[in-house]
Amino acid sequence: MNSLFINRIKLNREKITSKKYPFNIECLKHFDELEITTPVTFFYGENGTGKSTLVEAIAIALGMNPEGGSNNMNFSNYDDYSELYKYLTISKFGTPKTKFFLRAESFYNVASDISRNGDLIYTTYGGEDLHECSHGESFLKLVEHRFWDKGLYILDEPEAALSPQKQMTLLCYIHDLAKNGSQFIIATHSPILLSYMHGRIIDMNNSLEEVKYEDTEVYTTYKDFLNNPYGMQKILFDEG
Repeated sequence: MNSLFINRIKLNREKITSKKYPFNIECLKHFDELEITTPVTFFYGENGTGKSTLVEAIAIALGMNPEGGSNNMNFSNYDDYSELYKYLTISKFGTPKTKFFLRAESFYNVASDISRNGDLIYTTYGGEDLHECSHGESFLKLVEHRFWDKGLYILDEPEAALSPQKQMTLLCYIHDLAKNGSQFIIATHSPILLSYMHGRIIDMNNSLEEVKYEDTEVYTTYKDFLNNPYGMQKILFDEG
């Protein structure tokens, strides 16, 4: 599809002296270096496996705002991000046309910062205040109007604001942008996003090993549940 803006992420383990968070996260205990080989890379894992912590650190190491936004945004409403970014070395090739860190939990703050910049900036984000849209609509407006070809995009659980249908819309945007020179690193639980046929899934449950879509726990769990929802509920409720 395209050449990559980043192709390797290394943890400088020799510089780490702390055993506290985030260095006590299980997957980071086994993480030394990860090669990025595809324009779309997914970090997948259970709650608490560190996928959001890792993508946050990658975004900060690349000069993006910890709460989300472009590298031109520097607002701060909280300072609870980890120091992991200080210990990452990211191999970079070329300069992306733009960079953006999109995270579900602080997107309201990003939209507020955009609003404070006045009418001129709205043109870049679809011509209207993102606060006047639903959460999901504002997400997709931002991707549609602010994500450009040859960009570098870090996404943290973007499915949180989106219905299944809108997740498929997002998947189309990701595919079109990747075809036109963009690169994505995405932390997600979504079986729809993870299914992307040209993507690569890194399993945070299993020491950052690459895994096939059909072998992910989220795929098998959804498949088993949807094939037999009432039977699964009887098992869950101990009514079998």
